[in-house]
Amino acid sequence: MTQHISHNQPYRSDIDGLRAFAVLSVVLYHFGVPLQGGFVGVDIFFVISGFLIGGLLWREYDHTGTIWLLNFYVRRFRRLAPAFFAMVLVTGALAWAILLPFEYREFGKAAIAATVYLSNVLFYRQAGYFDAASEEKPLLHTWSLAVEEQFYIFLPLLILILARSRRALVAALIGCWVLSLVACVMMTPSHPMAAFYLFPFRAWEMLSGVLLAVWGYQTERKWRGFALLSWLGLALVVISVVLIPAGPMFPGVLALFPVLGTALLLANGTGKNTVNRLLCHPVAVFFGLISYSLYLWHWPIFTLSTYLRGGHANLFESVLWMGLSVAIAWLSWKFVETPVRRARRLPGGVVLGAMAVASLATLAFGGWIFKSDGVPSRFGPEAQPHIAATGDFLQDWSRCYVGDDLPLDGLEVCPIGPEGAPKVLVWGDSHVRAFKEGIDLAAHEANVPGLIIWRAGCAPLFGLRKSENSATPAQDTACTHANLQIQQSFARLESLETVLLVGRWAYYVSGTGVGLDAHNTISIHPTDGAQKLTLTQPQLITNAARESVEFLKGRFSQVHVLRQPPEIPKYDARLAARETAHYGLPLAAEPVTKSTATVDGLAVRAAMADAPWLSLAESGSINWIDSWPGFCDGSTCGALHENVGQYFDNNHVTNSAALRVRALFEPVFESVTRQSALVQDVQE
Repeated sequence: MTQHISHNQPYRSDIDGLRAFAVLSVVLYHFGVPLQGGFVGVDIFFVISGFLIGGLLWREYDHTGTIWLLNFYVRRFRRLAPAFFAMVLVTGALAWAILLPFEYREFGKAAIAATVYLSNVLFYRQAGYFDAASEEKPLLHTWSLAVEEQFYIFLPLLILILARSRRALVAALIGCWVLSLVACVMMTPSHPMAAFYLFPFRAWEMLSGVLLAVWGYQTERKWRGFALLSWLGLALVVISVVLIPAGPMFPGVLALFPVLGTALLLANGTGKNTVNRLLCHPVAVFFGLISYSLYLWHWPIFTLSTYLRGGHANLFESVLWMGLSVAIAWLSWKFVETPVRRARRLPGGVVLGAMAVASLATLAFGGWIFKSDGVPSRFGPEAQPHIAATGDFLQDWSRCYVGDDLPLDGLEVCPIGPEGAPKVLVWGDSHVRAFKEGIDLAAHEANVPGLIIWRAGCAPLFGLRKSENSATPAQDTACTHANLQIQQSFARLESLETVLLVGRWAYYVSGTGVGLDAHNTISIHPTDGAQKLTLTQPQLITNAARESVEFLKGRFSQVHVLRQPPEIPKYDARLAARETAHYGLPLAAEPVTKSTATVDGLAVRAAMADAPWLSLAESGSINWIDSWPGFCDGSTCGALHENVGQYFDNNHVTNSAALRVRALFEPVFESVTRQSALVQDVQE
């Protein structure tokens, strides 16, 4: 009886048309068609899923007073599992030949998470400063499938728990909808990634469909409605797809527009009007029928093709890749989805058994990839140094913490060297992060405790503010405040005796990156002094360097400044690794990286970076530590040293390089030990 009820829903071709609109919005958006909000197609899917699954379960509950969980999940597995596992298998095989080891390792982790319906949690937790770009995650799109699967667990269990009281069940559904919507709106401004990825903040979208289905069933709606409401619904979803911007304001209040529009289209979907005739057009129905497979396959095709081709495709290539996505989606729908879904004679036990076997196999495959660290042996020796460099930037930050009391409250600080009151302060930008392991080992070898304070893109100088294209206004402001706080903290950090400044000086003086990161720009401005407003950026840095050193000399016995390591303009470890790993593959991008640069070619930019400090070094105000001999042989500077990667990108060194050149930092710690020895001699 339950099985009959759950399949006794009249087919609505308008829903397939709405699915087509949703999936094509997502596909076109991902392949670069200028639909600013194409990603809201996922929200449309959420409402449709809630409407269909909610209606199915409510009909069963109304007829029987309960629901049959086993039968429900067998139907879900028939519908969703075959195409999903086929996609993971084929994507894994292609990724074997294309993805670098650290990316393939993450693919294995994502395959595990997607199989157990937790990929949304995984991708939420992965969002961060050094997280891989979305184009390097072939299973990123499974986050929405995980949200739906979590919904398929939540809704049936809620109905079972409250099955004895229909009133309580309806109240619970409405209450969950309100709580989820309010939480989504409140969390989006402060925690947009959580609101975007996690089920509790997306549940209201699916519950919107559920409540619509329950209302329609209870009132025996025929869903004919009014043409005006269909037009309003279409306008809302079209406006959402065209105008809603991606970013920290979504989902929040903005998600109400596609959700309301979808609900209006569903509620008025069988009426005879122009909107519904469009949705029921055979072309729209075709894309609706293959929508699940198209959603599954288009993203791996996009990510792997973009990865292999070395960047986003032009319009012609994008059309070809979209055509391939549609073709594969049709094959998947025709020969994978449909046969299993229509195989009614296939017992539920067999379906569950096959699901279990496929899940275990995928978990084992993903686990092996992850445990094998992405199987680096897949690629030849030419690629290995670059591949190793791509993962050689992760340091041990277990001793680091964010200060919760004065004078360093709110700042990220990292003790280095042995335990004890810090004697050396190392202050800088992301170059400090890059050198951290070498500085830490040098501190241990000298037996001198120290402290690192760093902030990416923030020059370790006083009296400046910055505006950077790769940072938010809040991050720019935080840089200025942090440097002022550091300046004011020295009076309370009485144990400190010497300071080392580390920064990408060429970036701050010139205002731009170089080579592969030439698109990065930064503007430097004074925080005080009207007379400084007329200074150029190099003059501002020179002035700030002089004033900062004067201030530091009043507090520290010695000020050390590290000469920025040479930039290798055309080098990036990931890109170089891809180029060597993909050599000979069809459609592989032409190489653009170079692992060396001539000293003469770097001379002008290096002279600009060094200029603010050389006069201070000549006058004895600072100890100038020249890093270039560690990376250059006289005429050439290189990203490899004895076949070991020295650079992660064109300006950040690897851990291997930092450890190899740690002798650079010996004078910093020796100055403390010499000072201590002098004090001891005087006391004796």
